[in-house]
Amino acid sequence: MASWKSYGSRTRELKMYIFIVLICLVSVLQATVKVSPLIEKVSDHKDFKKLLRTRTNVLVLYTKSATSGDSKLKLLSDVAQVVKGQGTIAWVNCGDSEGRKLCKKVKVDPSSKSSGIDLLHYKDGTFHTEYNRPATFKSMVAFLKDPTGAPLWEENPEAKDVFHVESEKDFRKLLKREERPILMMFYAPWCGVCKRMQPIFQQAATETRGTFVLAGMNVHPAEFDGLKQEYNVKGYPTFCYFEKGKFLHHYENYGATAKDIADWMKNPQPPQPKAPEVPWSETDSPVFHLTDESFDGFLEEHPSALVMFYAPWCGHCKKMKPEYDEAAEYLNKDPNSPGVLAAVDTTIHKAVGERFKISGFPTVKYFEKGVEKFTLPHLRSKEKIIEFLQNPQAPPPPEQSWEERPSSVSHLGMEDFREALKKKKHALVMFYAPWCPHCKNAVPHFTTAADLFKEDRKIAYAAVDCTKGQNHELCKQESVEGYPTFNYYNYGKFAEKYNGDRVESGFIGFMRSLRGRDQGKRKEEL
Repeated sequence: MASWKSYGSRTRELKMYIFIVLICLVSVLQATVKVSPLIEKVSDHKDFKKLLRTRTNVLVLYTKSATSGDSKLKLLSDVAQVVKGQGTIAWVNCGDSEGRKLCKKVKVDPSSKSSGIDLLHYKDGTFHTEYNRPATFKSMVAFLKDPTGAPLWEENPEAKDVFHVESEKDFRKLLKREERPILMMFYAPWCGVCKRMQPIFQQAATETRGTFVLAGMNVHPAEFDGLKQEYNVKGYPTFCYFEKGKFLHHYENYGATAKDIADWMKNPQPPQPKAPEVPWSETDSPVFHLTDESFDGFLEEHPSALVMFYAPWCGHCKKMKPEYDEAAEYLNKDPNSPGVLAAVDTTIHKAVGERFKISGFPTVKYFEKGVEKFTLPHLRSKEKIIEFLQNPQAPPPPEQSWEERPSSVSHLGMEDFREALKKKKHALVMFYAPWCPHCKNAVPHFTTAADLFKEDRKIAYAAVDCTKGQNHELCKQESVEGYPTFNYYNYGKFAEKYNGDRVESGFIGFMRSLRGRDQGKRKEEL
């Protein structure tokens, strides 16, 4: 009996020993989180300064010990894989002797935090901000791709009642399972109208919580092209209404209040057909509106005439029309007027447009005794128009356009855009307008970057003038809503928007990172 008890005691001791060993093994395994080789381990101050000098976008995890940042290191290892070439993640262990010295020099003390970690971001060699957005894969990736950009919509606590959809799979699942009516907002993060409507949409979501589902989904990435085609998403935002998984209507009140959305959800109706815009020539405009047939006869009758060649869809033309009308009210009705104002819609009267080689809108030309004398791009206001006709003078010589200046940038248009990009593995395209100040600032930097890579046949830096000819349609197709817009294409297929710095180091670094990724190497300093 005694030996049996002794045996039982030894068995219990053995079990306890095995239990302790297992706990130790688990602790060891937990302490040895696999850290991605893409995360740079730094402990020397000189190495740290070199890192900030050679990388423009660095997120640094400071930990109070080797294990206090394990959960973050695992997450950051996944993030580093996605942002490779666009951002750098580094780790400093303030618990070892070398790391402690570094942390002291940069005045960082993660032990003062309850979490035992500090996440700090450095931009262009200097401290930028503490990372205080959600510690999620999606938020961290978004932050490192655009450190100065706005947080993701779902990060906003006031958007908690909006159902945020991540993938097409989640979208299909929502339609299949949800019994309540759904209003889906398809949006793009950079879209100005979307940003304006998000607070209204989230307020409506809170007011209708439990009765309806208001959902949001960023569908700008190329992976959602099929979904956009399915629901006729041609611009952002696009609102689609569903009942029991079936699409019924679009919602098109982009000036809506939260109450408007909530009221509409109670009685959803299809959009009313829009009243067609009255052509300028059919309004009470005092401007003389010309046709292919009347053009020459009019100029014979009026020895001094300004003619505005325009397109109805052109935003700058719409902006100029009231000024032109006001000037015409004065000039066209005064018997002693020094000249008259006329206009031609060249989308209808194409012969005149082709004859005078009209390629952008609006184009204003001065005719004297039926002969074209000047093209006047600077005439946009009532005062300038009247002042010119009182004393017609040749305009200053036009500045040579970007397209006319020699460079390694490929200038593309509607006719050759797709074909040219299909041949290039990496193409960064700048969509611009010649009058845009931000575009003018970016041009020399973009050109320098293009010149640097001109020998690389797989790379293209291209530009599209959205004001020229049919390019406005191309720019619309590529979701260009402001200037400049930079898109990256891979063999002609849209891959992502470029949101980096609009200076040569940004344009060069972006392309260098892509080539480095191709070669299986990290980005190198130029």
